[in-house]
Amino acid sequence: MSIRIRVAAVAVTGLLVAGCTSTGTPTETPRSIGKTPPSADDKQPKDVELPASLTGQRPEWKPCAAPEGGEKPGADWRCAEVRVPLDYRRPEGETIPVALIRKEARDKNRRIGSLLFNFGGPGASGVEILPRAAQEYSGLNRRYDLVGFDPRGVRQSAGVVCRDDKELAAAETVDATPETPAEEVAFRADGTSFGAGCARRSGKVIPHTTTSNTARDLDLVRHVLGDDKLNYFGISYGTQLGGAYAHLFPAHVGRTVLDAVVDPTADTAGHARNQTIGFQRALDNYLKSTGEDPEKGTARIARLLERLDGDPLIVGDRKLTDGLALTGIAVTLYSESSWPLLTSALEQARNRNGAELLALADLYNDRDASGHYSTQSHSQRAISCADSAERATIDQAKTLLPEFRKLSPVFGAFLAWDTAGWCAQWPVEGERVDPDVSAPGAGPILVVGTTGDPATPYEGAERMAKELGTGVGVLVSNEGEGHGAYGTSPCVTRTVDAYLLDGTVPKYGTRCS
Repeated sequence: MSIRIRVAAVAVTGLLVAGCTSTGTPTETPRSIGKTPPSADDKQPKDVELPASLTGQRPEWKPCAAPEGGEKPGADWRCAEVRVPLDYRRPEGETIPVALIRKEARDKNRRIGSLLFNFGGPGASGVEILPRAAQEYSGLNRRYDLVGFDPRGVRQSAGVVCRDDKELAAAETVDATPETPAEEVAFRADGTSFGAGCARRSGKVIPHTTTSNTARDLDLVRHVLGDDKLNYFGISYGTQLGGAYAHLFPAHVGRTVLDAVVDPTADTAGHARNQTIGFQRALDNYLKSTGEDPEKGTARIARLLERLDGDPLIVGDRKLTDGLALTGIAVTLYSESSWPLLTSALEQARNRNGAELLALADLYNDRDASGHYSTQSHSQRAISCADSAERATIDQAKTLLPEFRKLSPVFGAFLAWDTAGWCAQWPVEGERVDPDVSAPGAGPILVVGTTGDPATPYEGAERMAKELGTGVGVLVSNEGEGHGAYGTSPCVTRTVDAYLLDGTVPKYGTRCS
């Protein structure tokens, strides 16, 4: 199975142990909504005029139903939907829903407006995640309505579906680092069949699941919520979306925070290289914390994966392959608090017990105890491949192997091969190689990078701040571990809160430890 290290915040420990004030009235004329100045390589129209049937919407907020496999949100949450064009080249044509969830500000007299969240993925459901994560943002909820949404192609927003549970389980047995011609054939076929499944089940939607289209959706949502500017908190992939919005709608950028930042300058190989470096860096830091030499510890883990490649561990009626073991290792590196889980899981695996590593892999892959998978991986792939015009071949992936293996004996080969497996034979063209996030005229945007972040390495934050432009990108550096700093670093949390609540812009290069 071709795997991609998902750039989404993952709360591992708890899940395993437990199993300018807005008036609320739009102030813009309909003609100003959706007017976008895309970059030259954007295949969308340069000037979109949305009809009054869309710009005049008023969300109908109702009690929320329980999300698939989750708990019903509390009584103070309300859900609604906003209709957006399926194809922005035909704004008068077919529409799709964007699902919203909202918890209103507690201090109505000092309300700033709406604060929209994207938790990453791509493919994470904000409607599902925000109520579970809301306690972390309780201070912001005093003066902001907290608003989560499912981006287009995700869950309740015309969610993409590509495979059933049986097909997903079978795909986990495909070798993600093929060593033989037969394994290469299976690897290639798996990527092709995934795309074919998306075309068969969600062919109408997948040409339009680009990040730039989601940014356009955000601007329409902003308008119908009654906010003059978009106040936004993006995490991981959500930073890519935030950068795209800032580029397309600089005049509408409100107080914006990008935490755990995707490198906007990287192509497919560049993202894979960044993650190879980032995950190995996090693994080294984990090994140091246990008192083990990182080089020796890495070699030990690489030998374990090599053994599993030829001799998977039997766990009930399933097998712990090297690919699933690597996924289980990777998920624990998203948070320093999960490192003890990695110690325990590796110790079990050395004793020929793969249960804990398999459970960690299932957590990452959104597989429940009954064998049912969520559709996040479907949405993730559809969004990524709609964004990227690159279609790397197996031969191109092979050229990366020596470099990537040197960068990380544990993660390198998997991420090199993944460049070819991810969008292989994708049924629609991608939009571009890398996005333009330059946002001249936008207000200051906080760009928060963590030095030990495995999935979106710190260097990406430096590049995002630079690409946004002088006076726009404001770099905040967090010296620490994990994917995302808000809520784990008191210093970062204070800095972000001061900006979002009081408009206090920190000095560029502010460092937290």
